[in-house]
Amino acid sequence: MKLHELAPAEGSRKVRNRVGRGLGSGNGKTAGRGMKGQNSRAGGGVRTGFEGGQMPIYRRLPKRGFKNVWAKTYAEVNVETLNRFEDGETVDPVALVERGILKNVQDGIRVLGNGELTKKLTVRANGFTKSAEQKITAAGGKVEVI
Repeated sequence: MKLHELAPAEGSRKVRNRVGRGLGSGNGKTAGRGMKGQNSRAGGGVRTGFEGGQMPIYRRLPKRGFKNVWAKTYAEVNVETLNRFEDGETVDPVALVERGILKNVQDGIRVLGNGELTKKLTVRANGFTKSAEQKITAAGGKVEVI
């Protein structure tokens, strides 16, 4: 096989339908928008959530409680999962993502004290529970708050 012989698989590439390009195209003149009305005009249509004047659902449904938009969500890691690292290694957000322990760091990392730690590690995170801190130092490791 040569470079000039390469072609995409049959049916994997669909040609975009170019509307408003003459009567012979089957989608000319009104370009599939119909004759008149709000949606036939340029810039026509209604805003998101508009229900034709009916009271929209986001106003009909009751609102409860308080949603703090500035709240931080931390990715949580248990002490027992840190046993995957080698002795003397530094555990930080980058290392956790590289090892596949975390997919998304979110607003930071908080280490929880579930399980036992057998390795001596330097753990760098945004927060630690008291039990997690005790277990890391008891194993001979160090705790560093970022």
